[in-house]
Amino acid sequence: MSSVTKGDKNIVSAPSSKGKALRINLNNNIYGTFAEIGAGQETVRHFFRAGGGSGTIAKAMSAYDKTFSDAIYGIEEDKRYVTESRLKKMVTHEIHLMEDRLSREKHKNTLFFSYANTVATIDFAKNFKGHGWIGIKFQLDPLEDYNEIIMHVRFKENDARLQQETLGVLGVNLIYGAFYIHDSPKDLLKSFYDNLDKDQIEIDMINFSGPRFAYVDNRLMSLQLVKNGMTNAVMFGPDGNNLLPAKQLYKKNILTFRGSFRPVTKVNMDIYHKATKLFYAEKKVDKEKTKIIFEITLSNLSAEGEINERDFLDRAELLCSLGQHVMITDFSEYYKLVEFYSEFTKKRMGLGMGVYNLIQIFDEKYYRNLSGGILEAFGKLFFKDLKIYLYPLKDVKTGEIINSRTLKVHPRMKELYKFFKYNGKVIDIENYDPETLEIFSRKVFQMIQNGEVGWEEMLPEGVSEIIKDQRLFGYSKRKFRKK
Repeated sequence: MSSVTKGDKNIVSAPSSKGKALRINLNNNIYGTFAEIGAGQETVRHFFRAGGGSGTIAKAMSAYDKTFSDAIYGIEEDKRYVTESRLKKMVTHEIHLMEDRLSREKHKNTLFFSYANTVATIDFAKNFKGHGWIGIKFQLDPLEDYNEIIMHVRFKENDARLQQETLGVLGVNLIYGAFYIHDSPKDLLKSFYDNLDKDQIEIDMINFSGPRFAYVDNRLMSLQLVKNGMTNAVMFGPDGNNLLPAKQLYKKNILTFRGSFRPVTKVNMDIYHKATKLFYAEKKVDKEKTKIIFEITLSNLSAEGEINERDFLDRAELLCSLGQHVMITDFSEYYKLVEFYSEFTKKRMGLGMGVYNLIQIFDEKYYRNLSGGILEAFGKLFFKDLKIYLYPLKDVKTGEIINSRTLKVHPRMKELYKFFKYNGKVIDIENYDPETLEIFSRKVFQMIQNGEVGWEEMLPEGVSEIIKDQRLFGYSKRKFRKK
């Protein structure tokens, strides 16, 4: 490990890939197997070259041929090979072989591990850049159960050889981090990019499990991926486990609701129920092939400065308790979100939103970084198979109900707005609940924080109980007793 001086600060650089591999090799207690499919034996090569690998490498293999791979690990239901299921079978199978073939009496202090990857690098025509699954199953105490780190990556480089080299470095970082940085998952996550650049590879999903990671909330790890610029969007399900967006969105109809959800209010759920009903009524929409997503942007999470992780987990906990799929993105502009979806599906998409959000879409200041300005953004947004389901707004001063017909945009945007409105891109939610129009998440949040009464009535049935039971959003019985 080297250090360099920059100004008055001493910056410690990460160990080289060779240095990391050598440290693993020189640890007499670490012993395991390498199984790599799809890009050669790129990771284990570092351990062979570092020296001293005979005490670390139990076996290195590449079941490249599909017939041999199936014979060893079994046949996947979907007949695919670059999948999370395949990776998990690989690391588990190899650990079982080690446990069966090696006597624990002779290896009392040995920490077994199995590292695996199954990837598809860039194709010959360079139309598909490639992706893969990487993981490690490992012990940190011979008497403990195994821990597991599983991640999905997307290659960004345009050369297969470069992708292979990148994969090898990432594999070394994963193995080294598993044994030496496991006590600090956030630092472990950052270490995956040691000796790599973010324009080489993207990590868009990761899950930690096992006794040493029992305290790790994988949703928080998802947030770190976006926060650290490792990916643009992450997703997790109602059970709190991270999901691969590409798999969840592939060839699906997608309906999205963007908000702070701090907390979820009656108006949020009224938009959800009414927009969902309208979306399912569309002829192009197959209910069985639809994914509904509650999206929170990074800018929303950091609106008050630094991201408050407890606050994020409170929102995530509430949405998961309601059985929703949640996505965290760094897409401040809607057109970027729709572009992202378009990578995985060409089917009908929908956005459920309030009037205020639609007004922002027609604000030119959000598109100054685009050479084509707002017209370029709208081309990316509205010329996809997309509809907006608009929930009305009540003017607090006049009491007027504002919808798509009465909405006023900037004079320069008037004709543009009319074009999309009268081409059926904006659909009004008509049968809304008028009692919800004066409910705002920020008001409810402040009432909970200040110990005020009456906020429960502003939330959907059962939500206030979840907040109280799990002490979300700073709720405390003491505050209300004082009142």
